[in-house]
Amino acid sequence: MAPTDHEPHTAAEIGEGVDPLAMEGLLDDEDLGAEEGLPNAPHSRIVITIASMGFFLITLDIGIVNVALARIRSDLGGGTTGQQWIIDAYTLLFACLLLFAGNLSDRIGAKRALGLGIVIFTVTSVACALAPSAGLLIVARAAQGAGAAIMLPASMALVREGFPDPGRRARALGVWAVGGAVAGLVAQPVGGLLTSYDWRLVFTINLPVGIAMLVFLAFVSASPKRPQPFDWAGQVLAVVGLAGLVYGLIEGGHAGFSSGPALIALTIAVVALVGFVVVQTRVAHPMMPLDLFHAHGFRLALPVGFAFMVGNFGNVFVVALYLQQHLGLSPLNAGLVFLPSAFFAIAGNLSSGVVTNRFGARVPVVAGLLSMVVGLIAMLITAPLGLPWLMAICIIPIGAGGSLAMPSVTSVVLEGVPARQAGTASAVFNTFRQVGGAVAIAVFGALIANPDTIDQGLRLSLGIAAFLLLLAALNSLRIRPRADVAA
Repeated sequence: MAPTDHEPHTAAEIGEGVDPLAMEGLLDDEDLGAEEGLPNAPHSRIVITIASMGFFLITLDIGIVNVALARIRSDLGGGTTGQQWIIDAYTLLFACLLLFAGNLSDRIGAKRALGLGIVIFTVTSVACALAPSAGLLIVARAAQGAGAAIMLPASMALVREGFPDPGRRARALGVWAVGGAVAGLVAQPVGGLLTSYDWRLVFTINLPVGIAMLVFLAFVSASPKRPQPFDWAGQVLAVVGLAGLVYGLIEGGHAGFSSGPALIALTIAVVALVGFVVVQTRVAHPMMPLDLFHAHGFRLALPVGFAFMVGNFGNVFVVALYLQQHLGLSPLNAGLVFLPSAFFAIAGNLSSGVVTNRFGARVPVVAGLLSMVVGLIAMLITAPLGLPWLMAICIIPIGAGGSLAMPSVTSVVLEGVPARQAGTASAVFNTFRQVGGAVAIAVFGALIANPDTIDQGLRLSLGIAAFLLLLAALNSLRIRPRADVAA
């Protein structure tokens, strides 16, 4: 069976483009035949409960903190740079460690890896809540992102162990994805509500969930261990390169790109990333095999994932700050501005699979990206009016379009990719997505840093996002029609 036959599993891909079957590596035909009809493992319901709760926490913490940034700044200081790093520290470590985390899950077993990830995530959530300064909060957020990276592939591997039958597993992964869908729906409104009382509550809310997950995990059987080789040199270079890039962009945006720290950071980033590519060509087990880029669909999907996160992640960041710091909305009211879009996003996810099955991936991907462009341009034009209800309307096509496009993109990622590399391809794709979000925060945060020019900064940020999404939509016209793919 060709990899291009892989269809998006809509219910299981509600988490903005995370393809569960791809991330767990896709079973080949022999494995599918061997596992059909096998009974669920003991305590399988506990397994899916833990996995869903984990995905809920991971997705929640990507969005819930945005609405709290204005209050955090007034309490801890740090300015716009601090606000950027509070988001980017989490995103950056999450992106950098996804591939390592999958390997760790194989090495020590999914149950042990998930437990480790939960402990790190929960402890660092407490550290975030108790942070006395912006600097310590940023450090805690970075460690929290590392915990999230360990949790995601381990939770999915545990679901695979708990549901060896492919049909039951697909349904279980659909339930797993509901955790991400619910988190995406409630993140901004809940963040606004909690911040109205105390911004530290957006972190302490993780504590009871983390403890409950550890209690449930104690009833799950031990996982098998499958030691795998890993590209340690590539991992170190990737972390150094991406961290240098984000630091250089943030520092350059505020102090100028000719400043010493910005130049040093960007130079380190270039050297490390070039070194990373060189290492990938020479090691026996590269973390990002360069032959993946020979696949037509993989090359098309990466810019879509990057541009999507620039438009989605960057939009939430700048709009949440604009609503509070410029229009004077309370955190709760700012969070409610995003609520209508969340409902339309769920509708977009549910319809994506139907549209893809009918027309192929090209139609929903291009249409979804263009919908995001329309919403961003509409907000760019109307934002100076200062009407929150109008901004809420403009956000709707952004959320709906992104949720229509992203599940379909996951099938494009695997076009031409060998089944044995499907998990790696999906992990690389999701890494590119997270890097897009981190870069957006770095650039857009600098553009809105000056209160006197925040209007212009907001409009420029939205314009950049719309332009990148338009380029991605045009590039996505090269996605092969369904008939061509089947041939």
